[in-house]
Amino acid sequence: MFKVWLMVAFFHTPEMPSVKYQALLFETEDLCMENLVSFLNTYERKSDLYKMTTKADAHCLEFESFEIKRFKNIGS
Repeated sequence: MFKVWLMVAFFHTPEMPSVKYQALLFETEDLCMENLVSFLNTYERKSDLYKMTTKADAHCLEFESFEIKRFKNIGS
């Protein structure tokens, strides 16, 4: 098994019937955290009106995975 990192971003607006999410997979915790910070900084740069009507949050989660061929630099 391999350790990978999953960044899950959550979005919600008053018009949405539920919370939407997007998940991205990363080879390392550092890559996941860099992307998490970038995502949150992008949200913070949005207008106050946008932030009043759109809530967003994100988390990096450790995940045990089978081998993923495009991830060549991770070991078990």
